[in-house]
Amino acid sequence: MPLTQPELGTENQSLYQVHSRREIISLLQGIQNQRQLITMLINGGAEVVVTSILDIDDKKNIVYIDCAPNPLINQRILESDDIEFESTLDKVRISFSASEVSDCTQDGQPALCIALPTSLIRLQRREYFRVNTPVGQPVYCQIPLATGDYAVSVVDISGGGIALLDEKRVLDTKIGHEYQNCRIDLPENGSIKVTLRVRNIQDFSLANGKTNRRLGCEYANMAPAMLTMVQRYIMHLERERNARMHGMG
Repeated sequence: MPLTQPELGTENQSLYQVHSRREIISLLQGIQNQRQLITMLINGGAEVVVTSILDIDDKKNIVYIDCAPNPLINQRILESDDIEFESTLDKVRISFSASEVSDCTQDGQPALCIALPTSLIRLQRREYFRVNTPVGQPVYCQIPLATGDYAVSVVDISGGGIALLDEKRVLDTKIGHEYQNCRIDLPENGSIKVTLRVRNIQDFSLANGKTNRRLGCEYANMAPAMLTMVQRYIMHLERERNARMHGMG
């Protein structure tokens, strides 16, 4: 299976597309001013680089991006025609793309530049804010299969769905396929039962050369009580993260 770029989540992204030039500039300036990191996915996620916005020239319609530390990676970025950018601003996920990246200088230093995006995606609904699950307290999902329950790691979670890590590659990757009676165990918050519907798939390479598979799934007809438990768990993770940031955790 070719490497594919995962969607930002399981939500309907078209509902959150921003086309206003003024608003796009404002959001990108917010990311720059708050010094938020940006994840740059090269060639559909085959390679990932963490970078930042250096400057925005709204007169020339140019966004200046910090270079990768490795010249070879920078060369692959320049040769790519499929670059995705992801970041957050005030706990809102921001995503945009570029079909071409050029090398340039900014304040006398080497940099990369892209055209000001004509649209971006802003996922602003709180219940769909996606958080990574902690490595120290892993989250597992038990999926009933004909051969028995199959336990997979949940790598991120939102009020709209979850991302699963199918290391053994046994799950059906057909878009729209449903797994019923799945159990997600939320540490310190109980377990929920839900039907999961496959929405996107990504195969990616690890540092050791092996490949892994990520499945983005949405909840199908989740009961309100179950959704409340998910939201409570997300809030729990946010409180712990904030406590660590303020030196209390």
